[in-house]
Amino acid sequence: MKSKIKALCLSVAVVAVFVPSLTSCIEETLPTSGITSDQAGESDKSAEAMIMGLNSYATQQWTTSWQFSYGYPSIMTIRSIQSGELAYGNNVNGCGFINWVADVYLSREYLLNQFLWYFPQAWIGAANKALKSINPEESDEMKGYYGAALAYRAMLYLDLAREYEWLPNDKTSGVSPEGNPIEELTIPIVTENTTEEEAKNNPRVERAKMAEFILGDLEKAADYIVYLTDNSRLNPHLDVVYGLMARCYMWIGNYPEAEKYARLSIDNSDSRPITREEGLSTTSGFNDINQFMWGSQYYTGNVNNLYCWTANMCNEISYGYTGTMVGTNVQIDAQMYSKIKDTDWRKLLWKAPETSKLYGQNTYCDDEIGESLQPYASLKFRPGGGKVDDYTVGNVTAFPLMRIEEMYFIEAEAAAHDDPARGARLLEDFMKMYRDDSYTCPSTDPGAVINEIVFQKAVELWGEGQYWFDVKRLDIPVDMTYSGTNHTGNVGQYLYVTTTRPAWMNWQISQMEERTNTGVMGRNNPNPSGLYAIKQ
Repeated sequence: MKSKIKALCLSVAVVAVFVPSLTSCIEETLPTSGITSDQAGESDKSAEAMIMGLNSYATQQWTTSWQFSYGYPSIMTIRSIQSGELAYGNNVNGCGFINWVADVYLSREYLLNQFLWYFPQAWIGAANKALKSINPEESDEMKGYYGAALAYRAMLYLDLAREYEWLPNDKTSGVSPEGNPIEELTIPIVTENTTEEEAKNNPRVERAKMAEFILGDLEKAADYIVYLTDNSRLNPHLDVVYGLMARCYMWIGNYPEAEKYARLSIDNSDSRPITREEGLSTTSGFNDINQFMWGSQYYTGNVNNLYCWTANMCNEISYGYTGTMVGTNVQIDAQMYSKIKDTDWRKLLWKAPETSKLYGQNTYCDDEIGESLQPYASLKFRPGGGKVDDYTVGNVTAFPLMRIEEMYFIEAEAAAHDDPARGARLLEDFMKMYRDDSYTCPSTDPGAVINEIVFQKAVELWGEGQYWFDVKRLDIPVDMTYSGTNHTGNVGQYLYVTTTRPAWMNWQISQMEERTNTGVMGRNNPNPSGLYAIKQ
């Protein structure tokens, strides 16, 4: 199946200056098959190959025409931009994510919108294909593979449900562009048994039904996945399944269950928090699959110098977009950086500005490159082996789908909703043990305790695309207009401030889905783009 959709014309040549010509469009034809089991067809792959294929799908480039579409890691980066945690300083030349930085042309008719919708949908299609092909009653081995496929599908639906669910904000109302109510609507559900005909009239489901579906998958996955014999971090295991359940219960506000499953995840995991030595390593900092509960891996045969995680999220390279070749440094939000205590070793994961007491204390893969980086530039995601000048080595890294640290913060926040003192104590225990032995929670006020836990979680998971979900869930405003902001750049000097969760966090479903699925027609989210621009 192929479809035509308008695509935003945005090349590296015009990224440096935000001009009206960016609104011009072309027609682009891209494949959108792989959504249902009918469309996917039969496969002669073994169950093991199908499950490993689910992991490798994360790194697939959706189209070589568009820098921003290098698979799941690019969606992680988009969420990091939209949450306000990631900035580009005074240079966005070559930034493939300019539309999300500028909050423009994010509506249903554009190609970039199609990527956000169809890339994960096709991944779900691959999971459904595996579920349809694998018989868990055949053997214990098949039970393990079946459980892994269920976990992948649950993760993807949980992401999509939270991304597309309309929640109240300061710019749009809970009605579709056609005037129909859409509050708490998520996305359509497609399973291994959904036919192509059924998918043509498949409406968005409400939050409660989606949560029931996701948790049902995860409960079955918990029973089956204990039989999975592959022990690599490339596959989900019981700790990950419990971690996904903790995420889901946080989403629906069932904090006792969220706390319960976060603790079960920790107790059933052989993972541990990254140490200072590991995190600040110039060769393996946050790029080793063994540092994560669950991650995906690039290999020598599937990397290039531009379309991958490292080329867009690592500054200490001589190639790629963020490296010295283009210089589009990814940075931590300056205000977020200023709130991190100097005694917290994580603050060294970003280049200290000259005004900081930590100035001169950062360590670099290459001192010359390090000196050239802008203040607040990320040092968190290092090139493979610290190799800064050879993408065939430097881009061979892993990126996290889940880290054990997240579970500690979910446990603490969930506890704080019931008992702020207990939540603060759990936060202090983690921070003193793993991040800053002098740390104390700065407040006993219930709201302030929750805010502090969420902030420390945001610092911990910076750049991993998880803070976005907390901003949307907890109705946290995003401000890029403060004095000393590093959210400037060459984007026409527009900045953004919201008074609630940003409207741009209610993603609009691709127009192509409306054209092919009458159940969605007339029930889309409002256009979220271009609503907050403030000229400097």
